[in-house]
Amino acid sequence: MVMPRLNWRWLLALSSVPSFAVLLLYGLAPETPKYLCTAGKMADAAHVLEKMAQRNGTNLPSGMLVSDETATPDEEVIIPEHTPLLSSTVNKSGSSSFLMLLSTELIRTTLLLWFLFFGNSFIYYGVILLTSELNSEEARCGSTLLLLEHAQDASLYVNVFITSLAELPGLLLSAVIVDRVGRKISMAIMSILTFIFLLPLLTHQPVTLTTVLLFGARMFANGTFVVACVYAPEVYPTSLRATGAGIASAVGRIGGMVCPLVSVGLVTGCHQTAAIFLLEVVIVLSIVCILLFPFETKGKRID
Repeated sequence: MVMPRLNWRWLLALSSVPSFAVLLLYGLAPETPKYLCTAGKMADAAHVLEKMAQRNGTNLPSGMLVSDETATPDEEVIIPEHTPLLSSTVNKSGSSSFLMLLSTELIRTTLLLWFLFFGNSFIYYGVILLTSELNSEEARCGSTLLLLEHAQDASLYVNVFITSLAELPGLLLSAVIVDRVGRKISMAIMSILTFIFLLPLLTHQPVTLTTVLLFGARMFANGTFVVACVYAPEVYPTSLRATGAGIASAVGRIGGMVCPLVSVGLVTGCHQTAAIFLLEVVIVLSIVCILLFPFETKGKRID
């Protein structure tokens, strides 16, 4: 509705308006118990944990929240200045945390996670860009050179809108299966389905079928991405969780930056088959990474 009548600048401006809701909801978000413990606010941390347990319909284990080494029977746990609140691995610098990700115990998980996020971003944004590029490529390289420009543009906006709706079922599907079949199996299943939906696009397909195939590919690619974001923090210990998941997400952005060179460059050059084939290769490698992860986190205690 906005793009054909105004322009992309208005679209970006209007799309950013809901982000201001974060400012309104900021005060409702509780502080993390981990930070409160690190700051020495043990009573506040215990209060947040109690609310979490209550919301989940359970009770906290008996006892009281204490530091690793020092505890008092008082309601407020007093920690001497010379005593670390948590184990030494928690308060390491950023560089030390990064090196810990490459330790012998974690390097396999770290490298697999990096490629998984790189591949997921590459595939996800590749499917998004293909929605517009395949429509344009059909007019440039196919047998429809005589299409009127305004008809092509109208079709493009409709197709982009339809494929964008795939985000919702992708989110719902990942939420339904992630705790039923596990993280690894969920990602593997949805990656395989993404592969299947993209496979017919190795050759030129009618516009309607192309839209349907891209809808399915985007739905499952988005679902895989969502489950990966759930899985990433769970494979690391608490002291490295933010660093590990954050770096993996950053590596994934590189995939999103590289992807336009493929989706736009190859398709613009009338090489649709090569573009789809490369996406399929990345999907296969991502599936291999998923299967090589050393453990499943579903139902496991996260320390």
